[in-house]
Amino acid sequence: MRNSRQGTIRIQDAVCVIGLGRFGTAVATELMKDGVEVLGIDPDDHVVQAMDGSVTHVVRGDATQEVTLRKLSVHEFETVVVAIGGSIEASILVTGLLRKFGVPNIWAKAVSDQHAEILKQLGVPHVVKPETDMGRRTAHLLRGTLEEYVEFAGDFVITQQLAPEFAIGTPIGELRLRRNYGVHITGMRHPGEPWQIALPETALRRGDHILVAGNRRNADNFARLPRTDDLDSELDA
Repeated sequence: MRNSRQGTIRIQDAVCVIGLGRFGTAVATELMKDGVEVLGIDPDDHVVQAMDGSVTHVVRGDATQEVTLRKLSVHEFETVVVAIGGSIEASILVTGLLRKFGVPNIWAKAVSDQHAEILKQLGVPHVVKPETDMGRRTAHLLRGTLEEYVEFAGDFVITQQLAPEFAIGTPIGELRLRRNYGVHITGMRHPGEPWQIALPETALRRGDHILVAGNRRNADNFARLPRTDDLDSELDA
């Protein structure tokens, strides 16, 4: 086991990230930017050297071994991220040890639906499928009608899109969006201004960007309604 950086971590407030590939590195570095102390663990010495100085403490070690995790006090962490993507077996072994330790807040990366199902059966509360989730998000964004797309469990999504032409100038509460389209507008932003909560009395202006919440199909259908930019393009043609 090789330590590339020594330091004391306040375990109660820190996060342990096991596996420092692209996903694990992104998680670890973003946590550091937010002021969270991070213990990183990876079996590759080159990866550990590359991460030296980027996280609070980074260690080369075999996280599938209980003795390694205990020596690093991983069993005392409140939050651990299992970001292992190259070996499903290693991911499952590490997750099993964390469950044995009683770590309350486990986030685990899954590389397939089958992998995700096994992790859920192990009792992992947070299973992340970055490739699948990004693929779905990209597919929706490729249509050109959505600016952002976030999917939640149960087919619920929040999308960012340009305000439709029919909604311009009318208070949102009078649009009857839930009855007519099955969606809600939860936030809005005019170019150059900050995001605001969309209230029933809020009247949208041309060029406003909105956050639309609802099930996937309804949100997609709402995004296909004519936009100001669409109409302007037709007039220019």
